[in-house]
Amino acid sequence: MAYGKYSGFKGLFYKAGGPYHSFSLHRLTGMAIILFVGVHVAASFSMQQVLGTWGTTINIIYESWWFQILVVFCVLFHTFNGIRVVVLDIWPKFLKYEREAVYLQWAVFVPIYILTVFLIVMNAITGSV
Repeated sequence: MAYGKYSGFKGLFYKAGGPYHSFSLHRLTGMAIILFVGVHVAASFSMQQVLGTWGTTINIIYESWWFQILVVFCVLFHTFNGIRVVVLDIWPKFLKYEREAVYLQWAVFVPIYILTVFLIVMNAITGSV
């Protein structure tokens, strides 16, 4: 594969399918988690030291249910995909079943994510903490 041949949005149509898209989503969720933690630390610092209004605004965004759903998706997907990668690294004989491992990962991830989203939305509707 030539360098840059499947970069950007062209990579979505690369014929590798599930494992490639899982790899791309793993990278994207990892960057999102790093961004979240960095902004969280900066907002916490600003609440303590300077620019308290900026930190308050960021914390209001963090407490919204739609943002929590996004963060939970990033953390859960990154975790389950990382477990799949570790298992395939520890037992390389299973690499021939990589596509099936991706399907298994999604089969475990989706019900847990749906249950978590249900609980977040119910918590937002009822207003309980």
